[in-house]
Amino acid sequence: MIKDLLKDYHIILASGSPRRQEFFKNLDLDFEIRLKPIKEEYPNRLTHFEISNYLAQLKALPFKNELQENDILITSDTIVWHNNKALGKPLDAQDAFETLKSLSDTTHEVITSVCFTTTTFEKTIHNITKVTFKALSDAEIKYYIENDKPFDKAGAYGIQDWIGQIGVTKIEGSYFNVMGLPVHQVYKTLNAIAEGK
Repeated sequence: MIKDLLKDYHIILASGSPRRQEFFKNLDLDFEIRLKPIKEEYPNRLTHFEISNYLAQLKALPFKNELQENDILITSDTIVWHNNKALGKPLDAQDAFETLKSLSDTTHEVITSVCFTTTTFEKTIHNITKVTFKALSDAEIKYYIENDKPFDKAGAYGIQDWIGQIGVTKIEGSYFNVMGLPVHQVYKTLNAIAEGK
C-alpha cells in the first residue's frame, strides 16, 4: 500500500505529539521524528484556519536548509476556534478551567493544518471538525484537569480523554482530526505526492 508507494522517500515527522506519532505508526509508514523548538506566535490579522496554516508552515521553516532530495517533512498545528477566537494550549489549571467553562454547553470548531515540505514544494491542507459539549459542571471540569492535566492540548481537552467520553454529545467531521491529525487527508496527500500529482 502506501508504504510501498513511498519507499523512495524519507518521511520526517516534526511533532512531539504521541498521538500524531501513533497515527503514523498505524499507517505502517517508516518515519523519523525530528524536533526543533519554535515560538508559536502568529500575526493578529489571521483568523480561523489561517492561524493553524501559518503555524504549521512556521514549524517547517527551521528544517528547510537541511532537507535532502527525497525528504518529506510533515509539520502540523491544531487550534480550537470558539466565539471568533483561537484557543491554544492552556497556560495553567485556571486557564484550562476557564477554557473548558467557555466550551461547556456550546459547539466549537477544531482545526488542524498539516504542511508537507520537500526541497521543491510546500503544500498545506486543513480540516475542520465541529464538536458539541454538554453542560459541564465545575466539579467535572476540575476533576478532569486534576486527573488528566490537559496542558499540552489545544482547547484544554483531548476528545479521547475522560471528558470527551462523558461530555461530547455531537461531532461533525473527522474524529481523528480532533485528536490532532486528519489522517484520511494526510494519507490522500502522501499518495498524491508519491504519484507525482
